[in-house]
Amino acid sequence: MIPIHDTLQSRRYPVVNYGLILLNVLFFLVQLSQGRYLDQFIYIYGLAPARYTVPEIAAYFSFGQQIFSFVSFMFLHGGVLHLLGNMWFLYVFGDNVEDHFGPFRYLVFYILCGMTSGIAHLFLNAYSNVPTIGASGAIAGVMGAYFILYPTARVLTLIPIIFIPYFVEIPAFFFLALWFVLQFLNAAGSQADISGVAWWAHIGGFVFGILILKGFDRLPGWGATDRVRPSIERKRTRRIQTIRTTGREGDPNLYGVMRISPYESVAGSRKRVNIPWSFHNRMYRIETPPGVREGKILRLKGMGKAISPGQQGDLMLKVIVGDRDENGGEGGYRRVSP
Repeated sequence: MIPIHDTLQSRRYPVVNYGLILLNVLFFLVQLSQGRYLDQFIYIYGLAPARYTVPEIAAYFSFGQQIFSFVSFMFLHGGVLHLLGNMWFLYVFGDNVEDHFGPFRYLVFYILCGMTSGIAHLFLNAYSNVPTIGASGAIAGVMGAYFILYPTARVLTLIPIIFIPYFVEIPAFFFLALWFVLQFLNAAGSQADISGVAWWAHIGGFVFGILILKGFDRLPGWGATDRVRPSIERKRTRRIQTIRTTGREGDPNLYGVMRISPYESVAGSRKRVNIPWSFHNRMYRIETPPGVREGKILRLKGMGKAISPGQQGDLMLKVIVGDRDENGGEGGYRRVSP
């Protein structure tokens, strides 16, 4: 299962989330530049438990180096696929968690989740001399917070069936619970030294993200988020959306709602929409013209129900202009006056 996006768009651009993705890419490029010194580089900046538990090894590292590795290990990756997989999950789930905390508290939350995942790995693999690297533990903490904050959100998921891409919406709580169970089963059935994957770090980060969530919510605000909020507010809705349609008996047409931002109602928009109907999921490219107003009906010919071979009804989309609802809502927007 590959998550494409969730149905809940953040109100503000996730500048810290984007920054973390960029930092991970930059550090990966630094890794690639190490050449024959790569193994040494990973051992120094990765997290090898034996560095902390075996005195003969610990003697080669200063106190500062030992502490720094608890941060640096989460910005290194074992390969392109490892990096891409981690960054994609961070991209999908991190924006809304940053929206909840604000950019500055989110950054602290992310780092603490990553460090805690490293501590969990250290305690459960105390004498391993194999360095663990990767942002998975920190991202697992973000996913744990998302699991509690937005359980009713839905995740548009790509399920490849042989060579056919199948898109289906899965409730976020189910998607993330299944992910957690898979991590636990893998952790119980393997050893980090053999598998090369720090499964317990994933579990530790996820659980810590849940446990620390309430504490972070109680922290007093610093005021910094309020100062930067106007500059990071979103002007557009997400490029890919899911539109749920309804049909009437004897009517070949399908009916749905398309939500756009006030800015898009003036400037126009281009969207790719996933339209589930019966057991089928279809992807279409839809454009709204500049100047479209609240309540406008977009008629998309031939995208409705099949009438007979070669004939189909139309898809009727009602345009709603609005801002993001605090609770997300269908598509994440609240109706406002045109």
